[in-house]
Amino acid sequence: MESLMGFAHHLGWFLVVLGIVVFFHELGHYAVARSCGVRVDIFSIGFGREIFGFTDSSGTRWKVGIIPLGGYVKFFGDAGFASDQDTVLSQKMSEEERKISFHHKGLAQKTAIVSAGPIANFVLAIAILTSIFVMYGQPHTPPVIGTVMEDSAAAAAGLQIGDTIVKINQTRIDRFEEIRDIVIFKPEQTLDLLVIRDGLEIKLRATPQLSEFTDNLGNVHQIGLLGISVGAQEYQKLMVGPALIAAIRETYAWIERTLLGLGQIIAGTRSAQELGGPILIAQLAGDQAANGPLSFFNFIFILSVTLGLINLFPIPVLDGGHLLFYALEAIRGRPLGERAQEYANFVGLAFIVSLMVFTIVNDLSRPGVARFFSSLFG
Repeated sequence: MESLMGFAHHLGWFLVVLGIVVFFHELGHYAVARSCGVRVDIFSIGFGREIFGFTDSSGTRWKVGIIPLGGYVKFFGDAGFASDQDTVLSQKMSEEERKISFHHKGLAQKTAIVSAGPIANFVLAIAILTSIFVMYGQPHTPPVIGTVMEDSAAAAAGLQIGDTIVKINQTRIDRFEEIRDIVIFKPEQTLDLLVIRDGLEIKLRATPQLSEFTDNLGNVHQIGLLGISVGAQEYQKLMVGPALIAAIRETYAWIERTLLGLGQIIAGTRSAQELGGPILIAQLAGDQAANGPLSFFNFIFILSVTLGLINLFPIPVLDGGHLLFYALEAIRGRPLGERAQEYANFVGLAFIVSLMVFTIVNDLSRPGVARFFSSLFG
């Protein structure tokens, strides 16, 4: 019974978290489409058979599908949820119907509508961080070294207690957290450090040691370590303006770190086992909810940024794939042929399904997930 309650807890929070980020993503598409005069037939959270829904005064069917792994907005003129054009319907459209059809809008309007989904995710992430920084505070620790571990990369580089690290390579450092965010992605890569010691600037070079970190779910990550630390973390409450600026910077930095991590996986310098899927998201959603509102909304921030970023990848059937088609159309002066788009969408869908299967297999192989399901069904 306890395991079943635990399963329900994680599943419930998974649906809440995914529902929030997917809703805002699709709301971005919907809002810009409506502002461009496009009729929206369906606004769906989830796929498959409808569980419940309603139709508003403009004719849009708002519904929740039985498969909670995403969502879609179906515009007038679409053949399905992937926004492929219904060519048969298009040929029968009257002039008035063409005015409200997505596929008969200009290239700029279609680009704006498709881009609005990922942008909405970034806006949500920035809004969450801004609220956290105003109400709770931004984590802030001056980049001053409190301890240097023996036989560490920092010791080998000549770093000392009391040193202030103000620049790594060409990146300015204002908080100790920024040192960590750079170093963990640079194992065994030499870094140029600019250090303030006794009022003087000193240039040093350090090579973070490769280390393995095991999280609370049993997942092993390879990270870089300098071997330095500071005292207790501080939180500084910010006014709305500075909080907004800080949130934008942090969102941008998270996008950079995500792309860097994915680049390292593609290059083979990081393990693809670190990629997670829906099971890991469900596990983390329940855990973060149990840790309190701050952890929970931080998790929504991460997931919203990740969803927005992934949707911008130039993979057919994703928003980035549509934007790629529009870019090619702008260059060629005419859209790609229907057959070419069908093949591209098939390849894109196959890739997405393969990636989903791969991440689910990854999730099931994680020690924390394996123990959870073992206790549930054992």
